[in-house]
Amino acid sequence: MDYLSLSQLNTQISETIGNVFYGNYWVLAETSDVRQNDNGHCYLEFIEKNLSHGSVVAKARGYIWANVFSVLAPLFEQKTGRRFESGLKVLVNVSVEFHPLYGYGLNVLDIDPAYTLGDLQTKRQEILRRLKEDGIMTLNRDLKIPQLIQHIAVVSSATAAGYEDFVSQLSSNSSGFVFYPCLFPAVMQGEQTEKSIIDALDKIFPYKDLFDVVVIIRGGGATSDLSPFDSYMLAANCVQFPLPIITGIGHERDDTVLDFVAFHRAKTPTAVADYLIEKMENIAQELSELQENIYRNAALLLENASMRLSIMLSQLPVAAGRLLESSKSELDLLGLEISNNVKHWISALDADLNGKFSFFRLSSPKYILAKGYSITRKDGKSLKSVASLQSGDIVETVLAEGTIRSKILNMGKF
Repeated sequence: MDYLSLSQLNTQISETIGNVFYGNYWVLAETSDVRQNDNGHCYLEFIEKNLSHGSVVAKARGYIWANVFSVLAPLFEQKTGRRFESGLKVLVNVSVEFHPLYGYGLNVLDIDPAYTLGDLQTKRQEILRRLKEDGIMTLNRDLKIPQLIQHIAVVSSATAAGYEDFVSQLSSNSSGFVFYPCLFPAVMQGEQTEKSIIDALDKIFPYKDLFDVVVIIRGGGATSDLSPFDSYMLAANCVQFPLPIITGIGHERDDTVLDFVAFHRAKTPTAVADYLIEKMENIAQELSELQENIYRNAALLLENASMRLSIMLSQLPVAAGRLLESSKSELDLLGLEISNNVKHWISALDADLNGKFSFFRLSSPKYILAKGYSITRKDGKSLKSVASLQSGDIVETVLAEGTIRSKILNMGKF
């Protein structure tokens, strides 16, 4: 029976593949598991995913030898702003190879950065479209920023030069404004960036009433480090945050999705500090203008009041004379009215007293006795009937002039 060793079979396969796929091919794929060894060689996998459900439908081993990778990698990063890393859509020029020991693989000879750049822009536009469809894209930009911005929640790396520049710029402002930055540390590059910034925002949220704005800043570094800021989840968290978010995460020519949806985007951490200082300078200028307006209006009011007072003082003697004359006439009329009223009151009182006097005089016992009447008393009490008398009782009869003492002998009725 004829047989082949495995190495012989693999060699024949390698020769056959070399004869059939003898040229180079431009292949569209996604990078996965990209890694570079100590010798500078880059090893990775190329994959293709189903567009509807995202499952992997094709896979191939890939490699870029060090002499090629040392040229392609910097060029790719310069053109796209991204490192050659996992998760990128790439258009690569490859030769198809089959190694007896390592098997089937694609040897990368060239990369077209323009395709990847277009794909990155497409992803950004897709994220922005999704934010707009969700109705949240402009939420943070629509917030009202406080007029006085002093208490600042800062999301940054504690050791970043950009953070130090930001704090230094705030503290050394020429106007002497006082700011209170509070750092919430976060990873600002690498795979943990997105989650770390979201965690920092979650820590700020319970204290949102203590801060005026949130600042997200990072220092210099490779443009490729900006890729985590092109994230739907990070953008969605930021646009829905209740405080205005100000970013300073890139360089002069770099923009990210987060920059686009933030309340305000500055190029660098120092530019963020300048923006906050400018805001304070603007409100200080407004307050100064208001102060000048108050002084000017107050002086005008005092001048007008002084003029009116002078006019009033000049008119005072005439007005006082007229007032005194008018008051004297009123007092004369009032005195006459009081005099008449007093006379009427005294006359009425005199008539009332005379009537009461006549009534009391006619009702007095003395007046009645003078008419010939008398009063008979027993034991000091006036008698109204003989029924209270008995024979032998002593009574007194009071006349107008004198008193008669009598003894009752007998009684009769008349």
